[in-house]
Amino acid sequence: MSNFPFPVDPVMTAIAVAFSNKRLIADEVLPRVPVGKKEFKYLKHTLAENFTIPNTRVGRKSKPNTVEFSATEETDSCVDYGLDDPIPQEDINNAPANYSPVNRSVEGLMDLILLDREVRAANLVFDATKYNAANKVALAGADQFSDFVASDPIEVIMDALDSMIMRANVAVFGRAVFSALARHPKIVKAVHGNSGDSGIATRRQIAELFELEDVLVGEAFLNTAKKGETTALSRAWGKHAALIYRDRMIGPTGGRIAFGFTAEHGSRVAGSAPDRNIGLRGGQIVRVGETVKEVITSDRLGYFIQNAVA
Repeated sequence: MSNFPFPVDPVMTAIAVAFSNKRLIADEVLPRVPVGKKEFKYLKHTLAENFTIPNTRVGRKSKPNTVEFSATEETDSCVDYGLDDPIPQEDINNAPANYSPVNRSVEGLMDLILLDREVRAANLVFDATKYNAANKVALAGADQFSDFVASDPIEVIMDALDSMIMRANVAVFGRAVFSALARHPKIVKAVHGNSGDSGIATRRQIAELFELEDVLVGEAFLNTAKKGETTALSRAWGKHAALIYRDRMIGPTGGRIAFGFTAEHGSRVAGSAPDRNIGLRGGQIVRVGETVKEVITSDRLGYFIQNAVA
């Protein structure tokens, strides 16, 4: 056991660390980057310097011209996210063989924590204010990908990619957007070489069509109803699309640049402690959590397609 005020259990922590909801994409969209302290610094680079050509000619006895690459240092702080689950001792004592209510609780709590992160990432990546004014477009009516007759998603996406200073290598779609894109006659025709009136395109085919490393589709649902009200499920990733430049090797203060990342302080934690106030015979209070912060580091390395479908 550790010396933390709330006891951290290594076995439970291993479950929390290993647990992963495969339907979530936040870690693929904004990769995790370890930071040494909760408060961290990261660099916002001035991209213009990488495209401004200095005088490179050198005289026989003169010094080469000098250039300097600058960046704005930003300060942010990771946030603790965690949940508790009280488990009556009676449930633990009467659990079936090979089933641990405590370990199952760790998985369930971690699932909810990761779903919360998924929603934070979706709200950040699909926020039009996080993009440069030249790097976003709002579609409406016949231009939306859900209009299979009039719209041209290939033109919209290619124009967006060609307009970026650094071409995106990842596309992020809400499920409704990808479903429309995969069935769109122009996409089907482009990937299958037919008339476009039948068939669907896979993620890999769409990635190859637009020369992307990855196509990510947000599948997650969340309940938007208040406690006690009838369940109202909606998609976390909505009806938008984003084209982003991702670099898995990015660090907070290194020379590499990307659209964004997730700062992660320490590892996930999980533990339990006795609680005499749970039921008649007491029980265990299970706690799981992590310390992270999602950040956007360059508004020029992403392109936002708002309301891609109706």
